[in-house]
Amino acid sequence: MERGGTVYIMANKRYGVLYIGVTSDLAARITQHREGKGGAFTSRFNCNLLVYVEHYPTIEDAIAREKAMKAWKRMWKIDAIEAQNPAWDDLYLKILA
Repeated sequence: MERGGTVYIMANKRYGVLYIGVTSDLAARITQHREGKGGAFTSRFNCNLLVYVEHYPTIEDAIAREKAMKAWKRMWKIDAIEAQNPAWDDLYLKILA
């Protein structure tokens, strides 16, 4: 059974450092980031706010989207975040609910 995938953006503050990732289990992956176990980059820059989420039917689709987004200009990433989450709220609690 296909689980799907999610592309997400983490930030350390509004307009701060951005990290784009992909996962098949968003809640578990964001928990890892918040506990400092998600990777060297997010730990180093304290990227613990989940500010953007896109779901895809397959992990392959999500990986392709992640690669495309990583090539985006910074302003495009900020525009995408603000279109979905204008206040840059931490979406982590919403995904746990």
